[in-house]
Parts: sequence; structure tokens; C-alpha cells
Amino acid sequence: MNLVKVKALKNASVMAIATCLFPSWAGAQATWPAAPVKLVVPFAAGGSNDNIARVVGTKLSARLGQTFVVDNRGGGGGTIGTDTVAKAAPDGYTLLFTSTSLTTNAASGKKLPFDPLKDLVPVGLIATSPFAVAVANNVKAKTLKEFIDLARAKPGSINYGSAGVGGMNHLATELFASAANVELTHVPYKGISQAFTDMMGGSLQLLLPSLAAGTQQIKAGKMRGLAVTGAHRSPLAPDIPTTEEAGLPGFRLEVWFGLMAPARTPPAVVKKLNDELNAVLAQPDVKEMLAREGAEPRPGTPEALGSLIRSDLSRWARLIKERNIQIAE
Repeated sequence: MNLVKVKALKNASVMAIATCLFPSWAGAQATWPAAPVKLVVPFAAGGSNDNIARVVGTKLSARLGQTFVVDNRGGGGGTIGTDTVAKAAPDGYTLLFTSTSLTTNAASGKKLPFDPLKDLVPVGLIATSPFAVAVANNVKAKTLKEFIDLARAKPGSINYGSAGVGGMNHLATELFASAANVELTHVPYKGISQAFTDMMGGSLQLLLPSLAAGTQQIKAGKMRGLAVTGAHRSPLAPDIPTTEEAGLPGFRLEVWFGLMAPARTPPAVVKKLNDELNAVLAQPDVKEMLAREGAEPRPGTPEALGSLIRSDLSRWARLIKERNIQIAE
């Protein structure tokens, strides 16, 4: 037997052994998805995270021919559900619908049971949504610039509410205060609904709610919208200027929503998911649904989401340190 035939036999033997040893891994890439896919939402049903995840899951089901089952795993500000995915088998059958809370939790200094950079792999960004800068009707300022001047004149006299220490409303308002060079007084609640009630009652002067939640109250005349924190005006509230237009140059802040998988998920599965996700985000009815949530589609690569996560971690960690924000374990 000549040397060429010997080498060919050896290569064939190696391939046969590899196929026997790793049939499930090879098959996962070739046939995924061959079974229903679990889409974990680390928050309770009913909010923007859940609403967007269900539409995206339904659309992916239609395109891929397998059911995407939304599994709400609330608790711990999103950490319980996220940990479930971080510890799941990396086979593409357990996915995470994640958001900005992933980075705020990791930057807070709290001990987490997972590492967002090592235990999860980005699949793709889904959408972004700005905050509304809203004030109580009894606040004399009619514009954002007037409000900033009012807050600077009396440091600490403006009370703002949030859904809790370390939550997005809290950190967003502190980032706003830092950019505007004002000192505000934080009043944390166990949920944003009570903050809305006290705002409308006049005991709070400022809120930075999600645009979808804030717009309802603003349009009803229960509070006054001074600005939105996105790069441009939102179709949900076209009459409200951006923070840059309203007198705070350079200040932009949007929450984001994205899709992730357990680390070591096969790259071919991640790529297929990313391709299908981007196709879903291009559909007109999905764009319309996101608009109702005050969000815009943001198709892109896994690498782009990874870069966003890393920059967010740095920004929130820096803010927490600079503003001396104390977040309980």
C-alpha cells in the first residue's frame, strides 16, 4: 500500500472516530432547531421585556419551524433568569432575552452567580428605547433648560423617584444629574407605579420612566414631558424634543434589548439565530409593535452587541463610583 493510501485511510479513521465521539455536537449545527426552543425572559409577564420577547419568539417560530416557548423567570432584578441560561446546555435550545439590566446588575458590585462576559455569548441586539424626562405639573419649569436652572439654584431640593436603588430609573436619573451638573434627592420605591402616583400628587418633582410608560401619563396631562433621551425624537411622542435639542448637548441614553445564549453555543447556531433575528426585525409589523413600546429595531452582529455590553459595564461602573451609589447585596 502506498503512502497516499495510508494517509487517506488515517484521515478517514480520524473523521469516523470524531463523528462517533461528537454526534450530538455535529448534529446540533446541521439540524438546529430540531426541537422547541426555550426563550427565558428574566422578568415577570406583562412589561416591555415580555411583550417584545413574545413577538420575537413567535416570528422566529414561524421562520424556523419550531416553537419558541417564552419562560418568565423573574426575580433578583433579572439575575435569576439570567443565571438559568448561563448554566444551561450550550446547544441552542435555551436562549436569554436580555436588556440593559444585565449590565447594571453586573456593574453594581453585587456578587452574581454568573459572569456576563464569560458565561453568555451575544446573539444580536433587538431594539433600543429612550427614557422620558418628566416633571410634575406643579414644577414651574416649562423646558428642560429651565428645569436644570431651577435645580442648580437649589441643590437637593428636587425629589426624583425610581423603581428601586440600582434600577434603571435610578441610574438613568443619576447619569442625567451628572451630565446636567445638578444635585437631586433620590426617593426609591418598590416599583415605578407608586412613584407615578406620588409624582401626580406633587410630592415628587422628577421621573425618568420608560418612554412607553411616561408617554401615557404625559398625553393624559398628568405630568409634563420635557425631553426624550434618544438620539432623535420618537414617533410615540413627536412633540417632545430630545435632550440635546432641549439644552443638554451630548446627553443620550437608551435602554436596549438583546438575545444571548450560553457560552460555547456552536458558532453556526449563533450565526443562524442572528441571521433569522435580523430578518424578523425587518418585518413591518415587528417595527410597528416596537414603536408601540417606544422602541426601534436595531439589527446587527453578535460582535456589536458584545461591544455594547462591554461599554455599558464600564459606563455604569464609573457612574456608581463617581456618584457614590450604595447598592445593597
